[in-house]
Amino acid sequence: MTKVTYIEFGGRERVLDLEPGLSVMQGAVQNSVPGILADCGGACSCATCHVFVDPAWVNKLAPKDETETAMLECVLDPQPNSRLSCQIKITEELDGLVIRLPERQV
Repeated sequence: MTKVTYIEFGGRERVLDLEPGLSVMQGAVQNSVPGILADCGGACSCATCHVFVDPAWVNKLAPKDETETAMLECVLDPQPNSRLSCQIKITEELDGLVIRLPERQV
């Protein structure tokens, strides 16, 4: 299991033990983490699973592909550490990953 910390906009933290192979979005949806809408179900065709990756973890993730980069142009308040949580696959190497949720999704 891999621990992922989700920090809601108001500061509430939820630490979840997630199975490798899931996406950060799937972990949030399966555990009712508020703030991840996941309207497209993980198909990278919306931006309702936008998150901010803690700076310490940004370079440990697989790079964004063209589709994710294009979808991130649709988010509110994009930052250099913005990612779509459906595109972040849980691995054992991501144990301790910290994700911050935006104030709202598109």
